Amino acid sequence: MRDEDRGRRRFEAEVLPHLDAAYNLARWLARDDATAEDVVQTACLRALRFFGGFQGGSARAWLLAIVRNTFYSGLRRQRGQEPEAVFDEEVHTVESPGGDPEADLLRHADSAQLRQAIAALPAVFREVIVLREIEGLSYKEIAAVAGIPIGTVMSRLARARQHLQDDLIARGVGGRRP
Repeated sequence: MRDEDRGRRRFEAEVLPHLDAAYNLARWLARDDATAEDVVQTACLRALRFFGGFQGGSARAWLLAIVRNTFYSGLRRQRGQEPEAVFDEEVHTVESPGGDPEADLLRHADSAQLRQAIAALPAVFREVIVLREIEGLSYKEIAAVAGIPIGTVMSRLARARQHLQDDLIARGVGGRRP
């Protein structure tokens, strides 16, 4: 087997299982499906091209760092414009496992409010919340992905959570219980 084939198979085994996480991060950063797809495609091509330099460790964190950098590089090319805030309810709807219809309705309303509150966060807070709370990365992995110190990760997470709490309280979410 040629080295190129071994490298491609290793890439497929280590990196491709994390495409959902890559798309999820790109979707939250870009707030647009088409842009997220473009970012992930470009990031995967970059990852494949530079996979020979991957030294091991978390392929997931490595890929997410490439996705993040690809997104922000594209944003800089657009002269610092923030992407249009588009929220696709179908993409972000969390299915609930049946049960009490009233509780399901309240849970859905609260989750929709939470998704909207996350989408409204500034990008630096949105990315750390997505990486920690949705993708489950450790503080150390988030620091590596975002290229920031762990203390900055902790600070941004605390501020992001405070923004979310304030936003949700302002929306009247959290005080209602079925």
